[in-house]
Amino acid sequence: MDNKTSEPSHFSAPLLPTSYGANDGVDSDEKSHSGASSIPTTLILTTLVAVFGSYVFGSAIGYSSPTQSGIMRDLNLGVAQYSIFGSILTIGAMIGAVVSGRIADYAGRRVAMGFSEVFCILGWLAITFSKVAWWLYVGRLLIGCGIGLLSYVVPVYVAEITPKNFRGAFTAVHQLMICCGMSLTYLIGAYVNWRILALIGTIPCLVQLLSLPFIPDSPRWLAKVGCLKESDSALQHLRGKNADVYQEATEIRDYTEAFQRQTEASFIGLFQMQYLKSLTVGVGLMILQQFGGINGIVFYANSIFISAGFSESVGTIAMVAVKIPMTTLGVLLMDKSGRRPLLLVSAVGTCLGCFLAALSFVLQDLHKWKGVSPIMALVGVLVYMGSYSIGIGAIPWVIMSEIFPINVKGSAGSLVTLVSWLCSWIVSYAFNFLMSWSSAGTFFMFSCICGFTVLFVAKLVPETKGRTLEEIQASLNSYSSTR
Repeated sequence: MDNKTSEPSHFSAPLLPTSYGANDGVDSDEKSHSGASSIPTTLILTTLVAVFGSYVFGSAIGYSSPTQSGIMRDLNLGVAQYSIFGSILTIGAMIGAVVSGRIADYAGRRVAMGFSEVFCILGWLAITFSKVAWWLYVGRLLIGCGIGLLSYVVPVYVAEITPKNFRGAFTAVHQLMICCGMSLTYLIGAYVNWRILALIGTIPCLVQLLSLPFIPDSPRWLAKVGCLKESDSALQHLRGKNADVYQEATEIRDYTEAFQRQTEASFIGLFQMQYLKSLTVGVGLMILQQFGGINGIVFYANSIFISAGFSESVGTIAMVAVKIPMTTLGVLLMDKSGRRPLLLVSAVGTCLGCFLAALSFVLQDLHKWKGVSPIMALVGVLVYMGSYSIGIGAIPWVIMSEIFPINVKGSAGSLVTLVSWLCSWIVSYAFNFLMSWSSAGTFFMFSCICGFTVLFVAKLVPETKGRTLEEIQASLNSYSSTR
């Protein structure tokens, strides 16, 4: 890039120790606490602009449920054709995930978000004006590509711009806005035509696209591409005019320069011993998050409640009423209790919820406790949704944005995001077949996977609360700990 030759500013003095550990920065934490105790307005507004992308993500996922009957009637589609419309979003998201890291690394986080919103706007317009099925498919595929990009770049950007005191909560707002996007789309879709709902979907896309020029790019990305003055300026802008950013800017610069001595890692280059732990944690959490059954339960919630003897409206309303408050609680607790405790509580809760749902189907099959089994199914699914929302829903994305060093962040982030979408598609596709095989067996299987998540978190997942990104990445990667 042209700015790689930018002269160092007054932050260039190397003041950091030559190695980082889990306990590094304890003193700096005390020094920076007073400066970080009040959140700068600029940081709040910048994060708000970024998480409009998360809202777009949620509205895209929520669109197919309330519009099914209208689209099938107006365009004369069969169930198989509409199933293609629903599932092609995930195919597009996998395509977007593959290129997300490269685009975010080479063009920047802001450009990547803008690029994704262009895809989403074109997709929503294609759906709005579609007269035949293939226009629907093209629109849904374009939206999928857009949200595949957004699912990586939004949490990474938010993590890179926020101080360590608030990083967990701010990054978890990504998941909260996904919930809001899904819930509002369900609600609005009950009252408006599917074409109008698609047109409404362009509004948050336009809001983010038009706001992006007014927010700074990630200071860490700017440092990575050699724009040192711009990095310092962006950091000062995000922390407030009077904040002392000397130490943070120096740490970003020194750590980035250390890793820049290594070559950019490709997908194949990720599978080296020095990245093994961070890759295991990132990929493992995404696999366990999806194979715990979340997409099957969300996409087919209505049929679950009908199978358990409840009306679909009662179950759907109850799920929304649990999901948003519990996600909000998770955001508030993220930087107080830490990532690991929330993950452990969340995994135990999802395990219990799936077990209760499985037990209800066993009782239903045995024709025993007929009055209790529907209640047990409802309670099980709600316990699952509440537990998922408070931890395992958001925290894998938070940790993904924290653990990879700058020279592999693009490739590693793309891989982790791709794995998440691939597992999502597998569960969504297989869920109906599994439920046909055995409803109880399906939920017992999910319960076992959630139980395994508890062990995985306890043994492998590090606590990242209150540590800078540089400290986290150094402690997980053997290169920086031995340099």
